[in-house]
Amino acid sequence: MRYDNRRADQLRPIRIKRRFTRSAAGSVLIQAGRTVVLCAASIDAGVPPWLAGQQRGWVTAEYSMLPGSTNPRKRRDRGARLDGRITEIQRLIGRSLRAVTDLAALGERTVTVDCDVLEADGGTRTLSITGAFIALVDALRREFSAAATLPLGDSTAAVSVGIVEGRPVLDLDYEEDFAAAVDMNVVMTGAGRFVEVQGTGEEATFTEKQLAAMLKLARTGIRELTEIQHSALGKAWPFA
Repeated sequence: MRYDNRRADQLRPIRIKRRFTRSAAGSVLIQAGRTVVLCAASIDAGVPPWLAGQQRGWVTAEYSMLPGSTNPRKRRDRGARLDGRITEIQRLIGRSLRAVTDLAALGERTVTVDCDVLEADGGTRTLSITGAFIALVDALRREFSAAATLPLGDSTAAVSVGIVEGRPVLDLDYEEDFAAAVDMNVVMTGAGRFVEVQGTGEEATFTEKQLAAMLKLARTGIRELTEIQHSALGKAWPFA
């Protein structure tokens, strides 16, 4: 058992509240343990200039950690002050959503999903992806009348895995992430296809056997997260 009494293959408790805000086309407050993220999806007519006239849409994301999400207070990110980590995470979320979106069927629309971390205790980028998909589905349902016309080919979710005290574990919180010899973020579709794998040894190396064990854990976690997404969306789940 881990320090919080979870098994090595156990997710933190997940809570989801859809339609958390009224203004956004789709919004969800998602919580994993003590990490809390608000994901809000908006749809605008038109696309970035470099996509104009191609009869394709675009899905992008913005990510921020609010000042009160950490202790000590995190300074607010503004304009050119965006650091490399923020930019990397925004791009990761956007790629993860575009991987399962039919951009041609979306048409010349831009979907922006804002992911704001209200409280950070590890796994903010992966939880943002899992919540962002739910917000995306709700936003698209308001834009497209019939489920059959939703421009989605699959779901997507993400989870962290790592090597802590010599063994692979799933869904690291901050304390485990800080202590991890290896830290990895895995994004997969509901059908079990990989979207992205980000893995780093923290002043350590890892074997092929450990890599396989971490990917197996990630697959188990994402399968469970997909079921949680399905349950949260209920009749709004866009797949048969």
